[in-house]
Amino acid sequence: MRPTGQRSRPAATPSRRGDVSLYDEVTHRIIDQLEAGRLPWVQPWGTVGGAALSLPRNGITGRRYSGVNILLLWGAVIEHGFPSQGWLTFKQALAAGGCVRRGERGTTVVFADRFTPKAEQERAARDGDEPGKVSFLKRFTVFNLVQCEGLSGVDPEPAPPPERQAIPHAEALIAATGADFRVGGPRAFYDPLFDYVQVPPQPAFTDQINYYRTAFHELSHWTGHRSRLDRDQSGHRGGKAYAREELVAEMGGAFVCASLGVVPTVRHADYIGAWLEVLAEDNRAIFRAASQASKAADLLLSSAGGPSPEPVAGPQAAMAA
Repeated sequence: MRPTGQRSRPAATPSRRGDVSLYDEVTHRIIDQLEAGRLPWVQPWGTVGGAALSLPRNGITGRRYSGVNILLLWGAVIEHGFPSQGWLTFKQALAAGGCVRRGERGTTVVFADRFTPKAEQERAARDGDEPGKVSFLKRFTVFNLVQCEGLSGVDPEPAPPPERQAIPHAEALIAATGADFRVGGPRAFYDPLFDYVQVPPQPAFTDQINYYRTAFHELSHWTGHRSRLDRDQSGHRGGKAYAREELVAEMGGAFVCASLGVVPTVRHADYIGAWLEVLAEDNRAIFRAASQASKAADLLLSSAGGPSPEPVAGPQAAMAA
């Protein structure tokens, strides 16, 4: 689906730290892909380059990138045909006994955090209240493992999953979530009032693999219940709050699928226009949505003791601001 019409881009606001220009830069990149009909969380795995389907990770520690960085690094793998989902900073390549090859260009990832300025600490001490915090966003440059040479101790690439329609480890994850997961009926949905997921039986899907893609999309909605991650699920169909929640579930489902070796696909292409409107109005919307999607995926994967990244202070992380 290729959206038509011209939409305004989020306007840049001056910032002493340059945060807003980086928010704009990333947001515009995502908007460009959506306007071209490409969803950055759904990539043509297996048709470009040789990278195995997985979440991007640090090539030495194996820790996975999260939030909007997943979208940025997946996009770079596809754009440049990189055969690896492993990434390193320039210094990490040197520490691993190798180096980045001359002439290679890196890929930008981001790290968000909050700090308390000294003046605010002094003000809070005078007034006897809690000091406020200021958010900041930093950029880091990373290089794909294939852009480096002479490395030692590199985290191995994950083995591709066997080609099959019934996926036992996906079934095990669905069961391990403890969700009220019902199979039957003609529609797939999550009911936030009664807190249950329902999907049609697997044979009802033309491509049976879509059963798992749909299941993890709906389970991503399930994570947003007030007793779990407490996202706003009050929006009505066609509204912006509804579109934001659908964006989280689209990416959350894609992140879980990638972790299980199931190629993600778009589940609701009819919302691309609504997502473009949300991104055009708010240059931080994609950061929030990607961060919430990572938290949703982590919650689902951790229920079965699956891979869940630890919070890290460095370029692997990207959190909402």
